[in-house]
Amino acid sequence: MTRFAIVRHGQTDWNLEKRIQGSTDIPLNTLGRAQAAETGLSLRGTRWDAVVTSPLVRALETARIIAGELDHSAAPLIVPELTERHHGDIEGLTFAERQVRFPDGSVVPGLETRQAVLDRVLPALERLATAHPDRELVVVCHGGVIGTLVRYATDGERPVPGELIPNGSVHDFHWRAGRLELESFVSAR
Repeated sequence: MTRFAIVRHGQTDWNLEKRIQGSTDIPLNTLGRAQAAETGLSLRGTRWDAVVTSPLVRALETARIIAGELDHSAAPLIVPELTERHHGDIEGLTFAERQVRFPDGSVVPGLETRQAVLDRVLPALERLATAHPDRELVVVCHGGVIGTLVRYATDGERPVPGELIPNGSVHDFHWRAGRLELESFVSAR
């Protein structure tokens, strides 16, 4: 069994403005850096075997800060498949602007399906579990990825509408017997 502490990156200015980031590469803001440090401190007390991250700068910077707080000398391992869900034509829009531009669930050009996210992220986690059996890994990625994994692991029961995944939050998963299992999920309303 491999344990994954899956962390959402710290806050960016686009998070603050409630803009849809998707795969747009937005850096952390000052609060986001503080959140990353706080998350790193909260993870102390466990021996983490590796810190893994999405290549997007907001996740990579979060991972580096966490690794520093954990006195982890190795650079975070970058896993491209952990990048955020591509949101196509709605990237950069606020949620209100999205509703105006694409009302009533209109199809958004370039929007990656949740299934496509799952199809790239699950095999990456399986490869990590195979390479690190019976180990403990910190995995820094994104709200859309975490939400997709939570939906998968709970057969769609969570997150419920309005249940948000906070910046800097840690969600515990295990890879056991070839399957991803959710141990704990942190949400905000």
